[in-house]
Amino acid sequence: MKLYSRGQVLLFCGLSGLIVAMGAVGFGLWRIHTEERPPLASDTDSLKEVALDLRQSSPAPSLQFNAADILPYTEDERENITIYERLNGAVVNITTETVGINWFLEPVPQEGGSGSGSIIDTRGYVLTNNHVVENAYKVFINLADGSQFEGTLVGTDAENDIAVLKFNPPRGMELRTVPFGDSGNLKVGQKVLAIGNPFALERTLTVGIVSGLGRPIKTSRQHIIRDMIQTDASINPGNSGGPLLDTQGRMIGINTMIYSPSGGSVGIGFAVPVNTAKRVVAELIEYGKVKRGWIDATLVQLFPALVRYAKLPVSGGLLVSRTKRNGFADRAGIRQGSEPVKYGSSVIYLGGDIITSVDGMKTETLADLYSALEDNKPGEKVAVEIQRGRETIKVELPLADREEVLNPEGIR
Repeated sequence: MKLYSRGQVLLFCGLSGLIVAMGAVGFGLWRIHTEERPPLASDTDSLKEVALDLRQSSPAPSLQFNAADILPYTEDERENITIYERLNGAVVNITTETVGINWFLEPVPQEGGSGSGSIIDTRGYVLTNNHVVENAYKVFINLADGSQFEGTLVGTDAENDIAVLKFNPPRGMELRTVPFGDSGNLKVGQKVLAIGNPFALERTLTVGIVSGLGRPIKTSRQHIIRDMIQTDASINPGNSGGPLLDTQGRMIGINTMIYSPSGGSVGIGFAVPVNTAKRVVAELIEYGKVKRGWIDATLVQLFPALVRYAKLPVSGGLLVSRTKRNGFADRAGIRQGSEPVKYGSSVIYLGGDIITSVDGMKTETLADLYSALEDNKPGEKVAVEIQRGRETIKVELPLADREEVLNPEGIR
C-alpha cells in the first residue's frame, strides 16, 4: 500500500472537489443553454435582437428600448438645449449706476438696477427695456465670456418700454446676435423660451407657452402698451429686457413685466411684441427717439366733477380747451373752448369740442390717445370723431409733431 503525505491528501481532495464543482456548473450551464439562455450577440444575433429578446422576458413590459432610448435627452430637451447653446452668448447682463445724495447733500454714485438685453447687431447694439436703464448715470454691459463694457444710451421709447444701448467691442471680437422673428403670427399654446439673468444668475433658460395675445397693459408711467404677449414662462426680476424666443431661436418678444401679488413669478408674464421693437429700433438708432404725431391742441381728460359742472353730454373723452392758432386742428374746424374756469392751479376753457375716438379707437383718456397715435407719424391724417353739443361730427385731421405740440409755446 502506497502512503501519501498529509499535503498530498489535501491536494487530492481539493482537486476532486473542484472537478465535481466544475461538473455541476457545467451541468447548470448546459441546462441554461438548452432551456433558458438567450443567444449571445457573438453567436448569430445582433445587439438589437438580444435587447428585443430581453425586453420580451422582462417583468416590466412598460419599459421600452429602442434606438432613441440610447440618447440621453428627449427631442423636446434637445430643442431647448440647442437654442440655449446657440443663443445664450447673445444675451447680456445689464447693470446700472444712478446718482444719489449723501448726508452732506453731495451727489454720489450708487448701485442701480439690473436686467437683461439682446445683442441685435455685431457693431454692439443691444435691445432692452427702458425701465432697465431709466435714470441711469452709467450703464455696464456684461457678456457671456465675462467681459464687461461701459455702454451708452442710444435711444429710448418709454411708451413701449424699449431702449437701445451701444458698446464698442474690440477689433476681432465676434459677437453673437439674436435674430428677429415675427410676432404677428403667434398662436396661443405655442412653445416659447426665455433667456435672462434673474436674481443676477448668469443666463438662465425658462420654457413655457404663449398664454394670451393682444393684451393691453398699462405701464408704471401710465402708458398703455398694446398687443402684449402673455406667457407662463417664468419671468423674474432680472429677466426684463431679455428675449422671448420661438422654437427656431428667433426673438418674438422682449420680456418686460410680470403680474404677481408676491413679486415672484406666478406664471403670468408679459413681453413687448418684437414687431413693435422692429418698428421703433431704427428710429431710436437714427434719432434717439421715436417721432410721433399728435393733435395740436390743449386737451383735458374729462372727469366726473367737470362733466357734472358743464352738463356735458358724454362722460368720457378729451375736451378741446385750446387750439394752436392756424394749426392743423384749427384749420380743420375743431372748436376750442371759450368759457374759462379755474380748476386747481389750471384754467380750463369750456364749450369746446370733445374728442371721443381716433381712427375708430375710443379716446376716453389721454392714455387712450397715446395708444391710438402710437404708430402715427407727423403729417399723417387720422379720422377724428368729436362730440359738439348733441351732435357727433367726423373730421379728417393731419397730425403735428408731438414734441412741438406738448411744448406750450404757440398754444393760444
